[in-house]
Amino acid sequence: MKGKMKFYLLLGFFQLVLILIVFFSVNGIIFVAAQTESFDYYNSPTAAILAISAAISLSASVIGSAMALKTVGTAAISSLSEREESFFKSFLVVALCEALAVYGLIVAILLWTKIPTPT
Repeated sequence: MKGKMKFYLLLGFFQLVLILIVFFSVNGIIFVAAQTESFDYYNSPTAAILAISAAISLSASVIGSAMALKTVGTAAISSLSEREESFFKSFLVVALCEALAVYGLIVAILLWTKIPTPT
């Protein structure tokens, strides 16, 4: 098996494991909340799931942005070496790739602000 195929297979397996962890944790939240009389929301799995979700949203968007920037950046540099008039188009495409990471950061911050903290 080639290295690239092995990487994608491991990445898919890791995503499947994360989905299963989140799915069973959500059922655990409902199950624990229904059976206990005093439910500590600050130490509940909800806070952990929100933290993991923020980390996943940030890391996935940064990885996706890096993969897109690798491809687009190479094409933009080769385009600029052939024609200097294509600067704006290549700059725009590279900026859109970097915006993906910013969108992931915004989602991660929104999830992070929902994590309960005792005050």
